[in-house]
Amino acid sequence: MDSPLIIVNRNAAQAQRAWPRVRDHLRQHGIAFDVCETERAGDAQRETRRALAAGRRLIAVLGGDGTTGEAAAGFFEPVRNFADELRPINREAALALLPAGTGDDFARGLVGYRASLDAWLARLVASCRQDRPATRTVDVICAECAGSAPFVCLNAVTIGFGAEVCARVAAQRGTLRRLPGEVRFTLAALAALNGWHEVPLRVTVDGEAVEYSSNLIAVTSGPYAGGGMMLAPTARSDDGVLDIMLTTGVTRKVVLRELPRTRDGAHLHSPVVRMLRGERVEIEPLGENLRVEADGDVRGLLPLRLRVVAKALRIVF
Repeated sequence: MDSPLIIVNRNAAQAQRAWPRVRDHLRQHGIAFDVCETERAGDAQRETRRALAAGRRLIAVLGGDGTTGEAAAGFFEPVRNFADELRPINREAALALLPAGTGDDFARGLVGYRASLDAWLARLVASCRQDRPATRTVDVICAECAGSAPFVCLNAVTIGFGAEVCARVAAQRGTLRRLPGEVRFTLAALAALNGWHEVPLRVTVDGEAVEYSSNLIAVTSGPYAGGGMMLAPTARSDDGVLDIMLTTGVTRKVVLRELPRTRDGAHLHSPVVRMLRGERVEIEPLGENLRVEADGDVRGLLPLRLRVVAKALRIVF
């Protein structure tokens, strides 16, 4: 295998702290590599696309879900229209994960728990020593919402409360940024509860429309989102289907009761939780609008369209 390009999110404190250890480990094992440190949103996607076009076959990302999702989008030609077919730049290329973010939900979903950075680093070293590294293919999500051009994401899109929580996590500063990811998300969720109220929405899954009042919808490829919340326990990143979790008829008191239960999927037993599955999803506001986030980054507002692209990306595993 050729040498990897390591993309490091320089704005992520955990990634910056981890980088010297990753760098030294690769050198000790005789792994040649190049490195790119991102400075702003879009850098990971642009540098991935550039490297793959130049013939690189292995991209590793040291960062969280946002940086990983950006790099995943860079494996494809830019999406001009939502309905256009995704065109991979290099079908033989693979993405290696070095999770060092706040939630690391995509990596967590692949193995079922939050594996150590050392475990993922061992996978990268092993892949660099093989002509054809061990990989698994996963689905990606193609999406479009108000305020954003069509985009590709990897793990989950949340609407309403989930997006508000992600915005608050991104805005945290100082000592808060040094806390564990689960703690940061919990604090942000408690703060976001002050503005909790449901709004009417139309949710269409594979052409079948239903109207709900909700403030929390998650459309996922994998089981985890929001810093370790198992929102969709049966979701699998390679089954060609999106799992949709939504709540309706929920009060702040109910949210406080159910949030801890999302850690193991027990919230699915609540009568206020609905689970749907499909390949295409549309969510429209029927009154007040809600925010949309994908892989930890706020993207815009409803209306939102999503479709799954099955087995579109190779992951070192």
